[in-house]
Amino acid sequence: MTTTGVRPLYLVAGARPNFVKLAPVAKALKSQGDLTFEIVHTGQHYDAALSGSFFDVLDIEPPDINLGVGSGTHGSQTGLILERFERLLLERPPSAVVVFGDVNSALAGALAAAKANVPVAHVEAGLRSFDRRMPEEVNRIVVDSISDLLLASEPSGVQNLRNEGRPDEAVRNVGNVMIDSLRAVEPAVALLRPWEQYGYAPHGYGFVTMHRPSNVDDPKTLRRLVECLECISRETPLIFSVHPRTRKHLQALGLTHAGGLRLCGPVNYLESIALQRSAAVVLTDSGGIQEEASCLDVPCLTLRWNTERPVTVELGSSTLVGNDPDRILAAYAAVREGRYKRARPIPRWDGRAAFRVADALTQSLCVR
Repeated sequence: MTTTGVRPLYLVAGARPNFVKLAPVAKALKSQGDLTFEIVHTGQHYDAALSGSFFDVLDIEPPDINLGVGSGTHGSQTGLILERFERLLLERPPSAVVVFGDVNSALAGALAAAKANVPVAHVEAGLRSFDRRMPEEVNRIVVDSISDLLLASEPSGVQNLRNEGRPDEAVRNVGNVMIDSLRAVEPAVALLRPWEQYGYAPHGYGFVTMHRPSNVDDPKTLRRLVECLECISRETPLIFSVHPRTRKHLQALGLTHAGGLRLCGPVNYLESIALQRSAAVVLTDSGGIQEEASCLDVPCLTLRWNTERPVTVELGSSTLVGNDPDRILAAYAAVREGRYKRARPIPRWDGRAAFRVADALTQSLCVR
């Protein structure tokens, strides 16, 4: 990955997970001072709860450019980002484009850059669930196929990229930048006690998130999962942070006042970490929460049949339970009875991944 001139990098983000990954990279680049950069906010998430507040919480400079795309279907949203970002690339060409994760902003940003012959670096490259029914999986595959520098967060990512024929010199295992953000906010998180507003004590509740179509779009599946969660809540109260997508389906089924579940809206980043950190158990279908819970050594029952983050199962605290109540309840029983596994340290999830990203970018862009 080579480039010429002194034009800035574009760091492209647009959704909640992007900002958690971008923040430590921006700080590392700024502290090293070898490369200039500008933050491009696509506007994929445009409300304060999902993006705006992150700039304060994670101490990120306000975006230099906002494409203002907003919500929409996968096709319309990706198309708008592609159109508006391409225009920016033509008007103000950067030295390279850095994209993060697997959301539509990453796909459109990488595709626009590749078509404009601008080098692309992908942070969190190589993750694979091997389930192409997931839109994120399609995004990952396409972004990696057109990226020049592939920055993996775990060994499986490196191996997947090798299996796909990517050259060793294009691939780096830099570690997980999301853990950099988690470590950075731990002092602030330690001051929070969000469980108290529900009348619970530390380790006296569980934390739930659920948003994937495989869990919430089918009424029978969603009803079965809610009934399973209600069963758990009889012994361990559950705080259920409800995604807007999930709330719509719960309302359609009349399940917004389900049993012992304490439903709340989406929580901000600090509250999410605080609720995980002091939970007895986490139940989620979120990839990021699998990583965070593993780092925090909190039992994580992952409501999926596969994961693109296998290290969270191999070394972390995650167990794949799908949406099968029998498997969920069996794993929960292991937690309740003290038989659940403990997380082990994951290599390069050490709070220094962003500096390895910055080093890789500097080496790739500065070597002529």
